[in-house]
Amino acid sequence: MWRLIRRRPESEPEAAGEAAAQAAVAVAPVEPDLQAAAFFDVDNTMMRGASIYHFARGLATRGMFTTSDLFKFAVGQAVFRLRGNENPDHIAVARETALAFVAGAKIDDVVRLGEEIYDEVMADRIWGGTRALAQAHLDAGQRVWLVTATPVELARVIAQRLGLTGALGTVAETSNNIYTGRLVGDLLHGPAKAEAVRALARREGLDLTRCTAYSDSANDLPMLSLVGHAVAINPDSELREHAKKHEWPIKDFRTGRKATLMALPIAAGAGAVAGGVAAGIALRRHYRGR
Repeated sequence: MWRLIRRRPESEPEAAGEAAAQAAVAVAPVEPDLQAAAFFDVDNTMMRGASIYHFARGLATRGMFTTSDLFKFAVGQAVFRLRGNENPDHIAVARETALAFVAGAKIDDVVRLGEEIYDEVMADRIWGGTRALAQAHLDAGQRVWLVTATPVELARVIAQRLGLTGALGTVAETSNNIYTGRLVGDLLHGPAKAEAVRALARREGLDLTRCTAYSDSANDLPMLSLVGHAVAINPDSELREHAKKHEWPIKDFRTGRKATLMALPIAAGAGAVAGGVAAGIALRRHYRGR
């Protein structure tokens, strides 16, 4: 008579492991596509709202400035948005904002705060649809870069958290690991984004006709027009009309709250003036108090 022989319980995991190893089939890695890349704007394209404003909110929760300060600057940003097109005065204010944001701060401190605040405030504001588009490029073996007016250190944190290749952002001058309060060049905004992409393409050997760019704003038309494939994400009215005229794909990941979201002061502007000023004040107060 046959008897059922039961294996000892402690041997079952080992047996399962052996069986899985024997059945394993190697999957060939994706062949890198070295001449193609994707470039994503951040504010309202990859992330709902302005990254610098979210950073400022994170600083507020740490007591580095008051919520009334944040509200005051948020109202200013709302007015900025309602006035429409940006002009040189707006850009000048945005430049001063970028300087205030980092002046006197240590690089390591800004990066650390950026990592903490991304996890607390920004992670849940990533548009899932845009993130999926970025992942599709990665899965195809292409590099994916963020391109934003946000200070490059914060932009790198966002790229790292999303598993992307890297980030192009506004570069601030440093000395001995401390920001001097001057920019290297200017804000990475409008035509400057296109120049950054063009310079990166030369460095990396990219064929721009095979590259793709994504943005929500007509301010990024220089970058969108530089590549072979342009996509409008959650577009403003001017970009939507331009995309329709040139038969660019349009993707809108906003919900029924779209009109509300578009009017919120966290929406992107030239360097997200309100959030940047608030963050700059907070950091300066913080470091003066040390």
